[in-house]
Amino acid sequence: MALIKGIVQQALTTGYLSVVAEDKLRSQLQSNYDSEDLDAWIILQRAIVAGDVKQESRRKKASLSPKNKDASSNIKLAYQMAAEIAYAAAVALTMTKNTKDQPSLGA
Repeated sequence: MALIKGIVQQALTTGYLSVVAEDKLRSQLQSNYDSEDLDAWIILQRAIVAGDVKQESRRKKASLSPKNKDASSNIKLAYQMAAEIAYAAAVALTMTKNTKDQPSLGA
């Protein structure tokens, strides 16, 4: 079940997340995954927000917009990131508890 973990490790190593890798992550998050995968996905989200990992999908969107970004586009991006983080939290909270497989955040 470590497909998500592998994709995240590659993104953290390269500092880049391709559209193909994002699609694989979405697909895996809709199926079965374990707590290690969820932990890895949360770490990836934090790295993206911190700017340590760049997303290809964001680059394509940025190249379509004018070079002079205004404050409203920055606010929109902040809300979008917050929504993605909220989605991650919702997914984590709706997972069934398994005493053998508890996530270890921050470890």
